[in-house]
Amino acid sequence: MALGFVRPARPEDAPEIARIQLSTWRTAYRRMFPPHVLANLDEAYLARGWTEAITAPPSARHRVLIAVEQSETSKTVVGFAASGPADEQALAPTEKPLPDDVAAVTDLLIEPRWGRRGHGSRLLAAMVDHWRSDQFRSAVAWAYEADEVMRKFLGSTGWEPDGAARALDVDDMLVPQVRLHVAVTDD
Repeated sequence: MALGFVRPARPEDAPEIARIQLSTWRTAYRRMFPPHVLANLDEAYLARGWTEAITAPPSARHRVLIAVEQSETSKTVVGFAASGPADEQALAPTEKPLPDDVAAVTDLLIEPRWGRRGHGSRLLAAMVDHWRSDQFRSAVAWAYEADEVMRKFLGSTGWEPDGAARALDVDDMLVPQVRLHVAVTDD
């Protein structure tokens, strides 16, 4: 019987986070992005970025968490989440800065072969616990318009579109995103 749990990421987790990110993007986003863009992503480069995010976060309110599936004989990192105070990356074009009590999800990925086992829900619940202890009152997350899986997952946990939209320019191809939000206070 396998069990799942969430814990803060450690520097030695960075290569696994990068591997999961690359694997997930190449699988889940293969119809959204040009093939050569996904093919040219560099796992070592991603790992260096995750090492920095884990060891030198911009603030104490920035977090990287990992989801682990544990069986009787092994522990496998199967997903990760990153969040922090909403900054300019959380904004729609021409939008004014969001209040200091708004958290932003920058990443929430479960490797596709480990999906539908509760790992995403555990990651999201752990993030909400941290947001509450860090005095955030709400959170936002961008989802690709074509990523129905993420939009449905967030929607099933109370997230709703907030009306903000943007498009990422990926090699001269615009990839539309919608922003979702949720209240995280106990009241």
